[in-house]
Amino acid sequence: MSIALAKLFDLESQESGGSPLFMSPAPSTDPQPISGDKNGGDGGRIPVEEWLPITESRKGNVYTATFHLLCSGIGLQVILLPAAFAALGWVWGTIILTVGFVWKLYTTWLLVHLHEAVPGIRMSRYVRLAIHSFGAKLGKLLGIFPVMYLSGGACTILVITGGKSLQQLLQIMSEDNIAPLTSVQCFLVFSCIAMIMSQFPNLNSLFGVSLIGAFMGVAYCTVIWVLPVTSDAQKTQVSVSYATTDKSFVHIFNAIGLIALVYRGNNLVLEIQGTLPSDSKNPSSKTMWRAVMISHALVAICMFPLTFVVYWAYGDKIPATGGPVGNYLKLYTQEHSKRAACFIHLTFIFSCLCSYPINLMPACDNIEMVYITKKQKPASIIVRMMLRVFLSLVCFSIAVGFPFLPYLAVLIGAIALLVTFTYPCFMWISIKKPQKKSPMWLFNVLVGCLGASLSVLLLVASAMRLAQKGLHANFFSP
Repeated sequence: MSIALAKLFDLESQESGGSPLFMSPAPSTDPQPISGDKNGGDGGRIPVEEWLPITESRKGNVYTATFHLLCSGIGLQVILLPAAFAALGWVWGTIILTVGFVWKLYTTWLLVHLHEAVPGIRMSRYVRLAIHSFGAKLGKLLGIFPVMYLSGGACTILVITGGKSLQQLLQIMSEDNIAPLTSVQCFLVFSCIAMIMSQFPNLNSLFGVSLIGAFMGVAYCTVIWVLPVTSDAQKTQVSVSYATTDKSFVHIFNAIGLIALVYRGNNLVLEIQGTLPSDSKNPSSKTMWRAVMISHALVAICMFPLTFVVYWAYGDKIPATGGPVGNYLKLYTQEHSKRAACFIHLTFIFSCLCSYPINLMPACDNIEMVYITKKQKPASIIVRMMLRVFLSLVCFSIAVGFPFLPYLAVLIGAIALLVTFTYPCFMWISIKKPQKKSPMWLFNVLVGCLGASLSVLLLVASAMRLAQKGLHANFFSP
């Protein structure tokens, strides 16, 4: 599979004047990029992209892009932010959360403007931009694995978290406080629904799913921080402590890792921008940047109040070590009405379900590329459906086999952190070629090196924490 993907993303022949290897035999007599398409305003489209789910439809707009970004941006990790504050405290927690937000926004700006940095070519996939920036060999090494890793890993975590939340919801609703379904059964129910939702033909057609997911994400984030503010019991509470007792390297960097996890998702920016039309008068970067600003504003409105209010309300009651999201949702089961707890769980589950197809789409796109490379024809409806069923089964199997993965969130996330915080900076230098030692060159080198250093430190801290505390590895026993 890796060999087929490597051939597929080979740009060496294109850069030398020929057509890319994966476009031969080409679906048209002219395999070169199309500029100034009158019908779609789709400058830089290569014909084979009409066969692939990410770029099959380029009829998106600022609204579709905004909801795609919002649905994928309000991730389940947002609920873990108060745990980071429990380790870092008010001051450092606020500083790191704000710096991370600005950092993510900056690297997103870089990617948006690199999408059409090469005249006549649209970089609608993170892997293709990596290859054009770093060369064929290094680009494939740095791009293919992280994108597939992030896509499949995110879906696996969604299955685990969504399935556990579904089990908690059934337990809350039952009269005897016992869930009628086991964890594996809940994983299966969640995966089956997510698998059905993943059958939309292309990324642009997921607009309705993203709309529902964005609404649900905003809903549960809002309720989570509004409930403590309006609770009568909370107003009389005076025993909450905000002291940070453990100031070790491992503890602090594990908390920083929880914040960094919230800002993952740059692997979807170029793909979402690839659904937008573009021409010389109205490049896709303008529309995409508007969508980025709107979505990030909404994410901030959800994320910052949730973090501050929940930490203010519960303080040292919040486990500062991370772990399953369900542990934090239990706070609301214990201190608020069943109706409120059911609403939070239900909207959270719907948000996870709607995020699943968007996160799976890069993997679907890549596996269809392999099929096109071998068969030299587009995937039929049946083939496309079976490929997505296969990917969903893989995610389900990993979730059942390794249900303890949420405890390794920082360790797993640190491996792919470079995609968000480091690679875009060096991509900008490689493609835009700013003057050496100019402010822009120095700033990107500094930010890129900081991102790489942060990734290494998080890996070291996570490994040390694992060595100190151990891990209850309940293989195939969720």
